Amino acid sequence: MADAGYLTIGKVVRRLQRQYPDLSVSKVRYLEDEGLLNPSRTPGGYRLYSSRDIQRLETILYLQKSKFLPLSVIKEELDGKKVSEEHEAEQGSASDPFESLPDPTSVVDAAMADQLYPIERVPEVLGIPIALVRRLSDCGIIRLRRSPAGRDLVDGHDIPLMRACAELGRFGIEPKNLRQYVTASNRESPMFEQALASISRHQGESEKDRRHRRDLALDRMLALTNSVRSALIRRSLDDGDERAERRAR
Repeated sequence: MADAGYLTIGKVVRRLQRQYPDLSVSKVRYLEDEGLLNPSRTPGGYRLYSSRDIQRLETILYLQKSKFLPLSVIKEELDGKKVSEEHEAEQGSASDPFESLPDPTSVVDAAMADQLYPIERVPEVLGIPIALVRRLSDCGIIRLRRSPAGRDLVDGHDIPLMRACAELGRFGIEPKNLRQYVTASNRESPMFEQALASISRHQGESEKDRRHRRDLALDRMLALTNSVRSALIRRSLDDGDERAERRAR
């Protein structure tokens, strides 16, 4: 029997499954293997979770599900004791759930980007459902790779894209609605290629430095074209509101 005030791993999972239906015993064990949890053990080796352990697990699941943070970042935040106060403040506030959300594409380090992830590990590592990854692949938004053993692998470079699409799902924008951006990117790419071709190497400049200037130029062009696209969409929506108001008069 578990000591008073402590729960076994099965009871912890059952307690939290209502809020996190995908939670399983294997996932909790995986989080322990990754160094995010450190429960006590009975002399027989059974795990016992204190209220503090359970609160830490809840925080991990919250950050995965709501903010799409990778486990490496969650671990750094928890170890730095920066997250619990923020979590408690947000849980106790009645503000708009879409207000002041973090940029879902902003947190991905080079180590994560350079890895390939078996698709079945994506929910544990990234907090993104496998079904969503499949839909994104079917719509051409991401491209799954195949291992020599025939397993589907997710490219770490697609993590920011998957996070953005998962966040859009909270607004009712599904992968099928994003197919138009695949078409648009294929149509717009030649424009950027032509612009980048005009960036020649300066005298005495290394190829590495030239590529760096090209990357900076591309980042700036993408930011500017995104600004143009955003302004045009806003104007179109404003025009629609005005037409609706005129019809209502």
